[in-house]
Amino acid sequence: MKKIKVLHTEWSDGWGGQEIRIINEMKALRDKGVELFLATRPHAKIKEKAQEEGFKVFDIPFKSNFDLGSIFKLVKIIKKNNINIVNTHSGKDTWVGGFAAKIAGAKFIRTRHLSNPINPSRLNFINELADFIITTGEGVKKAMIKNNRINPEKIISIPTGVNEKIFDPKKYNQTESRKKLNLPLNKKIVGFLGILRSVKNPYLFINIAKEFPNILFVLGGNGPLENDLKNYAKNLKNIKFLGFVDSPTFLSAIDILLLTSKNEGVPQSVIQALLMEKDVIASNVGSIKDLKKENNFLLANEKMEFVNYLDKLLKGKIKLDNKRESMKDFTIDRMSKKILNVYKKVLN
Repeated sequence: MKKIKVLHTEWSDGWGGQEIRIINEMKALRDKGVELFLATRPHAKIKEKAQEEGFKVFDIPFKSNFDLGSIFKLVKIIKKNNINIVNTHSGKDTWVGGFAAKIAGAKFIRTRHLSNPINPSRLNFINELADFIITTGEGVKKAMIKNNRINPEKIISIPTGVNEKIFDPKKYNQTESRKKLNLPLNKKIVGFLGILRSVKNPYLFINIAKEFPNILFVLGGNGPLENDLKNYAKNLKNIKFLGFVDSPTFLSAIDILLLTSKNEGVPQSVIQALLMEKDVIASNVGSIKDLKKENNFLLANEKMEFVNYLDKLLKGKIKLDNKRESMKDFTIDRMSKKILNVYKKVLN
């Protein structure tokens, strides 16, 4: 079989779980013999990350769902580089990339990362045009089959994979990690890890911190809400903003991770924390429950449930176990093998 050539498209200009998955996926598939390209907006953070990894990147405006200039620019790129598959990731680039793939004669794969409902209108037909759909969670897959007329034989859930060799607790020392982040050595620390944007609901994290004045709550990450959040928490002495952090160092430093999101696929931060054998309390939304294996972490539905669970964890009244072992199906190697199988299936 000839070398598979895949063009990923991404409209998002941020740097969070979705964009990290794309880069990690590209790296893993390159190791398996696939040739990868990326089309994204000129100012997008993923552009710089992709170029650092040695991938060829094309600047595409993705101004709207029906941006004809972007569509035909992509058509030329697909034909010139003999692209076999266009793999799209966000809303606008899915419309543009999907149309371009169809015009150029390439296969169109749609990767759906988020768990929020997709408009079921017949006018929102782009997902039905895809040759195959990859979701990051079973809940998203089932919803698209039920509500968006997706053929069950053309959709699969492939959870985001995390590099278990990097997120290995044996490689880190909590004291040293706390020193690097300028955190106290002898204090319980509760963490938030992610982009500071509304879907991650960091305000809930701060509201939970108000209930535990003697526990340090730290936020690892930056984003559009950073200044508002600092102002919101200005009178709280037990809140610390760390800005962008090295994820394994951050997870090594904390004791408990809270994921307070309103909406998620399968969150990398929870997988990473469990690989690092940390206690986790996560919102019971989206496909987070796909990660639940008996007693490996806790799911909460609202603020007081978070508060009650956290209080019991801090007092040792709840013991969580089987954390790292429960994530064996959520590694990059597992993810990339499944994606490669999808590519081969679509091309055959």
